Amino acid sequence: MRTVRFVALGDSLTEGVGDPVGDGWRGWAALLADGLAERGVGAEEADGTTKSTESLEAPTSVEFTNLAVSGAQTREVLEQQTPAALALRPDVVSVVIGVNDTLRCTFDIHAVAERLDTVYAAFTERGAVLLTACLPDPGVTLNLPGALARPLARRQRAVNTVVHALSERYGAVHLHAAEGAWLMDRAMWSADRLHPGERGHRQLALRFHALLAEAGLATGTAPSPEPEFPDPTTSASLLWLATAGTGWVARRCTDLLPQLLRLAADEMRHRARGTSARLDLRTAAAVSSALAALSVGEQRQPDIA
Repeated sequence: MRTVRFVALGDSLTEGVGDPVGDGWRGWAALLADGLAERGVGAEEADGTTKSTESLEAPTSVEFTNLAVSGAQTREVLEQQTPAALALRPDVVSVVIGVNDTLRCTFDIHAVAERLDTVYAAFTERGAVLLTACLPDPGVTLNLPGALARPLARRQRAVNTVVHALSERYGAVHLHAAEGAWLMDRAMWSADRLHPGERGHRQLALRFHALLAEAGLATGTAPSPEPEFPDPTTSASLLWLATAGTGWVARRCTDLLPQLLRLAADEMRHRARGTSARLDLRTAAAVSSALAALSVGEQRQPDIA
């Protein structure tokens, strides 16, 4: 029996926040893992435990390891998650990251590009199938006012442009998840409006599966778009926001809020002067510079052990 090793890297989106199962999270990557094999799946979590179902007809099995951690940025993926993933010798690896970088005062598109380039190269030179995705603007999903949303949108577009370019360069299976009518469907999102709910996670898994199946890399049944569990009640959603949700808000208030207010003030200043286009041009120039700084011809030699 051939075993396919699937390792997922990233932040809370890939960790599965918004799709609770038991005392933990499941998420799109675990749902996708179930569809990579024709029958029977072995799912190995980061703690080393393995869950499996077996079938005599199964030509393949899948070992799934989720290394994603809530709050992770590209730095954590490069320095912590990638070495751990390489040690597992994955056949398929997903690297979906970047939103947390845009929500920090330390945001630097040059650093994001360099880290992603190194991570992508590390896996593809070892023959792994690389899964990537561009992500929606958090300002829209959070329904922020324009002056607050526009700076975040600009940053997310910058990250997505880098991910697009590097995904093409390294031959990744790339999911365009930054736009689409389903993203505007409130039923797809959890109570915090930043993470998908079960329906949203299923959509991500379903769309990744379609891309992999088209490339002949997913032989199992596609994930169902229909939720397995009832939608959380309003009271349950409010309880989550009052407990786990407030922790996220508190952490971001010491980091994101001052930076976001500064960005909003800069945004309003430029709008009052009629020079908002300069902000877009400045970001576009930074993205072009970041990509130009990377090697153009041969793929980089990753500096990860």
